[in-house]
Amino acid sequence: MQDHLLLKALRGEPVQRPPVWMMRQAGRYLASYMELRKKYDFFTRVQTPELACEITLQPVDQIGVDAAILFSDILVVPQAMGLEVELVEHKGPYLPKTVQTKADIAALEVDEAAERLHYVYDAIKLIKNALNNRVPLIGFAGAPFTILCYMVEGKGSKNFDSARQFCISKPVEAHSLLTKITQVTIDYLKRQVKAGADVVQVFDSWSGLLSPTDFNKFARPYLIQIADALSVHVPVILYPKGSWYALADLAKNSKAAALGVDWCISPKTARELTGGTITLQGNFDPAHLHLTPDQIREEVHQMIEDFGPQRYIANLGHGITPDVPVDHARAFVEAVKEYRIH
Repeated sequence: MQDHLLLKALRGEPVQRPPVWMMRQAGRYLASYMELRKKYDFFTRVQTPELACEITLQPVDQIGVDAAILFSDILVVPQAMGLEVELVEHKGPYLPKTVQTKADIAALEVDEAAERLHYVYDAIKLIKNALNNRVPLIGFAGAPFTILCYMVEGKGSKNFDSARQFCISKPVEAHSLLTKITQVTIDYLKRQVKAGADVVQVFDSWSGLLSPTDFNKFARPYLIQIADALSVHVPVILYPKGSWYALADLAKNSKAAALGVDWCISPKTARELTGGTITLQGNFDPAHLHLTPDQIREEVHQMIEDFGPQRYIANLGHGITPDVPVDHARAFVEAVKEYRIH
């Protein structure tokens, strides 16, 4: 496993081509996933280890990616902390009871929370056994600020106005909540690693809504805390979506092995900001997967050239969308696999 491309790229070792995987690669663009979706509701799929294993393996077997990523959801953490989370069809996540006050924060369950996610660790063990060292397995969690967004807002949002107002107007409560989420997340990720995860990724999907000043208050300290705690066990990928302004600081001051970047920053700028000192992951726009396979191949090769093939993991800038043809997803992966350093 140590010789695997993904792990070599994360360690900054020379590779003949970059490794490739896709965020949300186990999902709605695959017919086999849709068949399971018809039979089982979302949290049944997440909480049944055999189903989570089957879904995790689908893109490895069908698309040929260089890494598996655990099929789960970032909102299992609020569930484990005692909040109800529903997934409403065509609307997304919904939390009937939100966190608004000191009393709400005090009522959250912390000490046994990660233990309650035993079904995740059971799934990881099944996946590792089924993979049989073909590719590494990536575990993951949502970043504390992103989890706070859902816990305070109670649902998905384009701007998370209530969550940001909560942070600004109630900073003491916000930091208390963020600290509790961080504690549970570190415990949760450590247990994922103990179960067999080879790498962990922390998704800060909504940190780009913050100004640089607010990012430094409400996102940065907790991302660094998680990376520092986990990096002694496995490589850590931090993905602060939209927070391009934080790349230089995180490259220098966190113990992350890699930083994920979205398509709103050029590879050249991302490299310049990080000084070539850290592996970068990204940043193909999923909308471009609707181009022809030949066009995808051309753009993927240009992306690799722009990032440089070393210290680089080819990926999308965010999750693959459900309407992408499977052949186009495969074309993306194959374009990376056929790339050779000149």
